[in-house]
Amino acid sequence: MSALVVIGARTPDGATVGLRCAPDGTIGDLGPDVSAAPGEETLDAGGQVLVPPLVNGHTHAAMTLFRGSGGDLPLMPWLEDRIWPVEARLDDEDVYWGTRLACLEMIRSGTARFWDMYWHPEATARAVADAGMRASIGAPFFDKGRDVAAMRTEAVEHLDALSAVGGLVDPALAPHSIYMVSEGSLRFIAELSAEREAPVQIHLSETKPEVDDCIGEHGLRPAAYLDELGLLTERTVLAHGVWLDDEELDLIAARRATIVSNPAANMKLAVGKIFDYPSARAAGVRVGLGTDGAGSNDSLDLLADLKLFALAQRHAASDATAISVDDAWAIATGAKAPLLGATPLEVGASADFVLLDPNAPELAIGDLLADLVYAADRTAVDTVVVAGRVLMRGGEQPERDEVVAKARERAKRLGL
Repeated sequence: MSALVVIGARTPDGATVGLRCAPDGTIGDLGPDVSAAPGEETLDAGGQVLVPPLVNGHTHAAMTLFRGSGGDLPLMPWLEDRIWPVEARLDDEDVYWGTRLACLEMIRSGTARFWDMYWHPEATARAVADAGMRASIGAPFFDKGRDVAAMRTEAVEHLDALSAVGGLVDPALAPHSIYMVSEGSLRFIAELSAEREAPVQIHLSETKPEVDDCIGEHGLRPAAYLDELGLLTERTVLAHGVWLDDEELDLIAARRATIVSNPAANMKLAVGKIFDYPSARAAGVRVGLGTDGAGSNDSLDLLADLKLFALAQRHAASDATAISVDDAWAIATGAKAPLLGATPLEVGASADFVLLDPNAPELAIGDLLADLVYAADRTAVDTVVVAGRVLMRGGEQPERDEVVAKARERAKRLGL
């Protein structure tokens, strides 16, 4: 099959462009003079707007199976009473089809890449490969109340297995949190990350009790505790971070770690605070945006979360200038956090891009970026391409009915 050529697209500033995908899945040519040669696969954009795809910096994809389960419970009762008991019964096919459903939903809202922490990670990787998306995947690491040696062995085995997948899947380490992983194992993860140059995903400072307990047990706030263990580095993704103070933000910036804000999940689980982007920006922290899992959000539409994120910043700061639309859009596309894997629209970069419907009511009038941040939702997304492969065109996803049916079967099996 020939490489894809897009013609008749336009940039956010109104210029007409074409784009040629190279056989290796990168952008081979981009500009006003690109045209299709005879026999090339052509996508006539017809004036649709060409933009980079979104990056979901933190989720648990297969938790689409848990959507709406225990939705009125606080965080810890929700985890301990509703989620963890069912997760103990998950098998590979549950995770595969739950992830396929998540991929459908993320593609529909223009997301090309996500960072995932969930059980049976090899099944997640298989689903990602079949869906055509990109993902950084890690197996959750819990050792509180478990066989520590066995958990460490499993962590290495999962990392090896994910490393062997290749393609659009990147391996990661995923210690759940400082309250579910012992100090010794956090040091082990830090050493393994350094040895393998593997990124680390971890929940941090999601609730005030987590912070209070860390101070009580270790005499340090959570970010400082991670730093003491060697786990706060440029390879670290910190999910949530709503209870970080200014000193911790300075430390995170100095270590070049990344914070991923998850506003919808934090609001739904009532964690009590909004991530302080203005302070993080002032400190120079790298910031991304995530949905968290569909069990706690309940949506994987990152455009919807983008609006929540921007509005929450303005509201919490009592300042309408707390975040610009340029910053908000850059955060959603991963451009403010290099580790997350943003794909810029330039020759040589991965051929990952989104075409937006310029006649969507939410985009038809006004500044495009302002519309994307404050008005648009997934209905404005027409076409999604990853590595030169069309994953959705005209809003159509041919595999949708099969994936939805299979996911329903797996949820029913689990009693959800």
